[in-house]
Amino acid sequence: VQLQASGGGLVQAGDSLRLSCAASGRIYSSKVVGWFRQAPGKGREFVAAIRWGSGIRYYEDSVRGRFTISKDSAKNTVYLQMDSLKPDDAAVYYCTMGNHYGTTQNVYDNWGQGTLVTVSS
Repeated sequence: VQLQASGGGLVQAGDSLRLSCAASGRIYSSKVVGWFRQAPGKGREFVAAIRWGSGIRYYEDSVRGRFTISKDSAKNTVYLQMDSLKPDDAAVYYCTMGNHYGTTQNVYDNWGQGTLVTVSS
């Protein structure tokens, strides 16, 4: 299964943006699908994840309450709705999939290409 991320762009602080991650095939209920981000000069950090079967969601503290991860099982697609964007949210956002939930990259073994989010102040 390949993951295709899209939806990045240039927005102003306070604006909203929705990222999509479309899988090329079926996502099984045992999978966890997530988003990481990497700002220039920084490591890749966890943003949010969702358990495909149960729909349980996880968020990094700095985005909780502003970002919402959701899924469309019929489309095998995960969304990341990002509201009240801040300049610190600017990064390349990557979608990923794995067999377990975790906040470190090594937990996930399937990565899509990134989509760039730029937030101007």
